[in-house]
Amino acid sequence: MLRFYYVVGISIPIILYYILMANYMYNHADRYDENACYKLVRNLCFTLQRRGRIRTIASGSENLPKEGGYIMYSNHQGRYDALGIMSVHEKPCSVVMDAERSKVLLANQIVRVMRGKRLERNNLKQQYGELKQLTEEVKEGRRYIYFPEGGYDQNGNALQEFRPGAFKCAKSAEVPIVPVAIYDSHLVFDFNTLKKVTTQVCFLEPIYYEEYSNMTTRQISEMVKSRIEAKLADLEENRARHGYNAKFKIYSNG
Repeated sequence: MLRFYYVVGISIPIILYYILMANYMYNHADRYDENACYKLVRNLCFTLQRRGRIRTIASGSENLPKEGGYIMYSNHQGRYDALGIMSVHEKPCSVVMDAERSKVLLANQIVRVMRGKRLERNNLKQQYGELKQLTEEVKEGRRYIYFPEGGYDQNGNALQEFRPGAFKCAKSAEVPIVPVAIYDSHLVFDFNTLKKVTTQVCFLEPIYYEEYSNMTTRQISEMVKSRIEAKLADLEENRARHGYNAKFKIYSNG
């Protein structure tokens, strides 16, 4: 977390500006549409990246559906994950987060201003209500980031088990599923260092409803996980082929 505290420490006036603006926009939703709110969030992302010596590169942006809503299902590595995805995802999107973890500085403001969903771990009724609302919103064209692993625990680039229940909302909404592979995202805040770091966000080919309509949520979960796993394996192989070993050197597969 050294990098996070360092960036906040040297950017207190700017961070306060973003916090106040996010709260103001949230309280005056009639004046600020989703595009304006998302622009604020992305500018915050870019500020953190620039001051934190973080570089995030994207691949597969052409795979993102051009019209309508969809849900991006990504592997989960740490506190930077949603910020990294939003920084390279041009159209407005929001995020599903654990309610407790969403209360930390900046995450709280981002979830609020983007009307994200907070899931309370031990409250199934609350989860059902939030995900039901998400389903309706995605039908109407909104886009969401969902982490089906449910959390992270210093797992690095390794995958944890995916929760099949996370895919119920996509199936109910009958919208495209976009698998997202994030790579080296854990290096941003999990290590007490300020050395330059590069993360990758890979948007994989979408899975349309016609392809998964007859599948169970467990089968969908396994399919999405296997595609993300294959992409991570490709990135690891590419890293090995180029003789990349140091954790914090800037790395790009392109």
